[in-house]
Amino acid sequence: MKAKFLLISLLALTLTACANKPKEPDVAKTTTPQTLYQEAKAVLDNGLFNRAIELLQVIDSRYPFSPLARQVQLDLIYAYYKTGDTDKAIANIDRFIRLNPNHIKLDYVYYMRGLSNLKADENTLHNMLGIDRSDRDLASTRQAFDDFKLLINSFPDSKYTTEAKNRMLTIKNSLAQQELLIADYYMRRGAFLAAANRGKYIVEYYRDSPLVEQALEMMVEAYGKLGLAKLKQDTLAVLKLNFPENTTR
Repeated sequence: MKAKFLLISLLALTLTACANKPKEPDVAKTTTPQTLYQEAKAVLDNGLFNRAIELLQVIDSRYPFSPLARQVQLDLIYAYYKTGDTDKAIANIDRFIRLNPNHIKLDYVYYMRGLSNLKADENTLHNMLGIDRSDRDLASTRQAFDDFKLLINSFPDSKYTTEAKNRMLTIKNSLAQQELLIADYYMRRGAFLAAANRGKYIVEYYRDSPLVEQALEMMVEAYGKLGLAKLKQDTLAVLKLNFPENTTR
């Protein structure tokens, strides 16, 4: 009786293990990597990214040393990005860079890393509702800026360089806006030196941002509240020189 109970328990455990095991996509074992990749590419081109990921993962696991292996990994990066799975996209990007430091498409990989980090900071719901989310943590956006900067410096002739530069300008404005919101927070709470330092940071590091004028205005006000007349006048002079129509006093 005890032996029968043990046999039933083992059978139950086996069935549970089978039930929990991820099911591999229905792909014939005899399918060649070339044929399987053609199917995956067709699916990918048609925008069926989740199905493409399933097929590409099969190729990646079954044929890790095939001539198609690196292209499969590149396609996986793109598919994960398109589904919004930025964690897996970045993990695959880092893996690719580590294993292929001299690959001919490394500029594309860094470009995708920048895009993936940008997407990691997006909030679809807030974008749809038009709610300003510039006060959120922008760690991934800062990393995206570094990714694009690395792309530009390492691959100045890349076809992705112009777009990377445009993305960096947009990121700068987002980061400058975040700093300005923090500075305003400090001003409203009487932390005038902290507010002035945030404004100074914008002027120094985001000098081509349209928010520099507001940053200088806030610095003038903060120095005035602190009774730092010389710093106030120097900052006001910089403000008038760069924005002659500004009426701040």
